[in-house]
Amino acid sequence: MWIDETEWLLMTKKVVSVVGVRPNFVKLAALSDFLDNNYDHIIIHTGQHYDFELSAMFFKCLKLPPPRYNLDVESGTHGYQLGEMIKRIEEVLLKEKPKLVIVYGDANSTAAGALAAVKLHVRVAHVEAGYRDYDKSLPEEINRLVTDHVSDLLFAPTKTTVDNLKRENIQGKIHLTGDVMVDVLINYKDVADCKSKILDTLEVHPQKYVLVTFHREGNTENRKRISRIVQALNRLSHEFTLVFPMHPRTKKALERFGLYDKLANSDNIRITSPLNYLDFVKLEKNAWKIITDSGGVQKEAYVFGVPCITLLNTTGCMETVEEGWNQLVDVNVQRVIASMKTFNLGSNSPRESLGKGDAAIKISKLIASYLRSL
Repeated sequence: MWIDETEWLLMTKKVVSVVGVRPNFVKLAALSDFLDNNYDHIIIHTGQHYDFELSAMFFKCLKLPPPRYNLDVESGTHGYQLGEMIKRIEEVLLKEKPKLVIVYGDANSTAAGALAAVKLHVRVAHVEAGYRDYDKSLPEEINRLVTDHVSDLLFAPTKTTVDNLKRENIQGKIHLTGDVMVDVLINYKDVADCKSKILDTLEVHPQKYVLVTFHREGNTENRKRISRIVQALNRLSHEFTLVFPMHPRTKKALERFGLYDKLANSDNIRITSPLNYLDFVKLEKNAWKIITDSGGVQKEAYVFGVPCITLLNTTGCMETVEEGWNQLVDVNVQRVIASMKTFNLGSNSPRESLGKGDAAIKISKLIASYLRSL
């Protein structure tokens, strides 16, 4: 097939995606085909999530090409992680000389990719720009602020995120696109229904269990907060079946504080290893309620119309709260229990604040147009 000069120049342009954690992989899945088919697309995996359950199996499940570079940074303090990531990403960028670096979400990998690129005068695009918790004690909030303020292209999922960026006088080009996580959910929910056997494996039935997940540093590294979460879950387990795919950080923290057995010894708490995307989506879709501190899980629950109880006092996606699908209970034991018993229904309005599943198409067109202009 004949390719004209303009198409050839586009296809020879290098584009880098920097990822490192589960939510990054999911967002990348929405754009991977477009990037792979139109550019020399280079995936850099920082190694922030290095466990197989949280990394390799997500690439396989979401049919992502293997990373061209795996930086193997692994765990450590925020300063160590960011420093090592920036150094190692910079080495790749100096070698590859891309026209654009795309970063996703709000992880340390996100901020490191953006900083490494901007210091080398490489253009930066941020997928999921503009979310704010307005709480700088959250490392994710710092990553969002840093990334948005150095990005050239900002793909904002909601009207609120656009307003946040404009209020901060962001200098990059802001585009309202919807959230790519909605695209991926729509594309994979039926696949999950067909292929995942997780309900049979765990011997649970739709609407007869509560899905639990928490991993945020503020909850896992604070003894008082994690103890309250354990107390709430233990009390709930007397009345409800809890399914708990446990993040490695959470398991280490529970063991360190001597709390793991208090959950593991309960017959009504099904602790599992981290799950692949299809299994987790199937559990989300069929849960009666969800208890979480994950921003991504809050949004996925909203899309599925599953009431979400959030173990934080703030959220970057207030639309989920305002429309009645999410309650912020922090780690107050009584509020967690009360919410479980009384919080049942969201609003009857269409759940479209995060978009209609066409965010990837919008972003792809914007990237193509931007790269043509360079």
